[in-house]
Amino acid sequence: MTTNDDQLHIDKILSGDTNAFSILVNRYKDLVYTLATRMMKNKEEAEEVAQDTFIKAYKSLPKFKGDSKFSTWIYKVAYNTSLDRIKKNKRTEQTLEINEFTAHQVKTIDNALDHLETEERNATIKHCIESLPSEDSFLLTLFYFEELSLDEIAKIVKLKPNNIKVKLFRSRKKLATILKQQLDNETIESYGQTYRAAFR
Repeated sequence: MTTNDDQLHIDKILSGDTNAFSILVNRYKDLVYTLATRMMKNKEEAEEVAQDTFIKAYKSLPKFKGDSKFSTWIYKVAYNTSLDRIKKNKRTEQTLEINEFTAHQVKTIDNALDHLETEERNATIKHCIESLPSEDSFLLTLFYFEELSLDEIAKIVKLKPNNIKVKLFRSRKKLATILKQQLDNETIESYGQTYRAAFR
């Protein structure tokens, strides 16, 4: 369900109070722009996608049923708008060579990240996520920074939760490839030893 506060503004908009939409725009514009940036890899195009997202959302608002969060719905609009722009540009992305990380190794790098200061951790992840292909960047932004559930992410990209789980693991392996270059290897190894000891 959408939050009561979002629904209040949606009801106002549908009743003719167009100014109420600016409140929703201000509430979600930063993340919509971030998600568009992850997809487009270009700030100017991301700005256009973000603008198009809110225009489409406004026009489609009567179709919003409130059976999911408004945030989930607007992120879905942003995702589809980005895909449309990518197809229009006929852009192909370079594939990232993935090291064969095991689940344990990905978890070890996650543990190392957990022990960084929050600001440093976020900066490190954001920097590395920006280097990933569009869909990986998008999924990991929702996973790490919005802390959305598999079900919520599945609704946004129109896939089953199990498919999202697989995609997220592959995306995290790609992220691990880049993070391993950024983090001190000794730091990663020390948390790997801690992780192994906990499961002996």
